[in-house]
Amino acid sequence: MDMKKRVSLELRHRSPSEVQELVLDNCRSSEGKIEGITEEFSNLELLSLINVGLTSVADIPKLDKLKKLELSDNRISGGLEVLAERLVNLTHLNLSGNKFKDISTLEPLKKLPQLKSLDLFNCEVTNLADYRESIFKLLPQLTYLDGYDIDDCEASDSDGEGDGVDDEDEEVGEADVCKGGSRHWHVLGRAL
Repeated sequence: MDMKKRVSLELRHRSPSEVQELVLDNCRSSEGKIEGITEEFSNLELLSLINVGLTSVADIPKLDKLKKLELSDNRISGGLEVLAERLVNLTHLNLSGNKFKDISTLEPLKKLPQLKSLDLFNCEVTNLADYRESIFKLLPQLTYLDGYDIDDCEASDSDGEGDGVDDEDEEVGEADVCKGGSRHWHVLGRAL
């Protein structure tokens, strides 16, 4: 199904200004562009465009209330300036599985002062030496990169991150607890 048709189906007889969340995952974008989403979606807080074949975000409209943008599993490799210009209140951005190779392509995100969480899993840029340190230096406003803070502590579900899966039983008797910015290992309640 193409993106424009999917947008009209998702409206469900509502006006665009009534929509706060719009999930268009796995639909088709023609020519790799965002289609059917306009500034009329003035109250949109979450937009999900996962695996829709995007190569560009140039056609994203100005959405002042948008906080969370999911763009994973597309073919975007740059052009992020438009996000800084049109999505001024963005707090969470997922670019996992795209074509970002260089830290410099992420520089426009410096102009998103509210950005707290950035995901770049499965992007070539993550293979660079000192990737995490470089991103946190470039984007000091970030709290989480790929689900972990600067001290390598995982984001809690209350931070809007996490997959809803309880990982408690992964290693019986061991828990990785972040306190004061460092990891402490506990086995059956006793610190090692």
